[in-house]
Amino acid sequence: MMTNNGNIVTQGQFSFLPPLTDAQITAQIKWALGKGWAMGVEYTDDPHPRNTYWEMFGNPMFDLKDPAGILLEVNNCRKTFPNHYIRLTAFSAVRGVESVCMSFIVNRPKKEPGFGLVRQETDGRTMRYTIHSYATDKAEGERY
Repeated sequence: MMTNNGNIVTQGQFSFLPPLTDAQITAQIKWALGKGWAMGVEYTDDPHPRNTYWEMFGNPMFDLKDPAGILLEVNNCRKTFPNHYIRLTAFSAVRGVESVCMSFIVNRPKKEPGFGLVRQETDGRTMRYTIHSYATDKAEGERY
């Protein structure tokens, strides 16, 4: 059984594992490049599950085949946005796929505010549930 005892954001592959080391990230980059996938670095300060479009850090790396160069971009993003969530994505340009095939978080803020479940009673004993991000209680740029 998988649990989330740390109350951390779980998006993409490896979310329930401890944070990946740079060596482990490099191994995943090599695997994705071996599949012919292009890598990209994205960041956000609001990782709400419905927020699937994060900001791009630089351009997608379609022509870069060196894992060290991609890890350099990850580390530059970490320096620029140390208190944001940063993820690495792998894009397949194969006809019929043309989509992100792999993504995983490579940086988290030191303190993750988490999410809450808001229950609302409506007509006829109907219950509606929404997810509330505690990060959005503050103004953008002041969330972490």
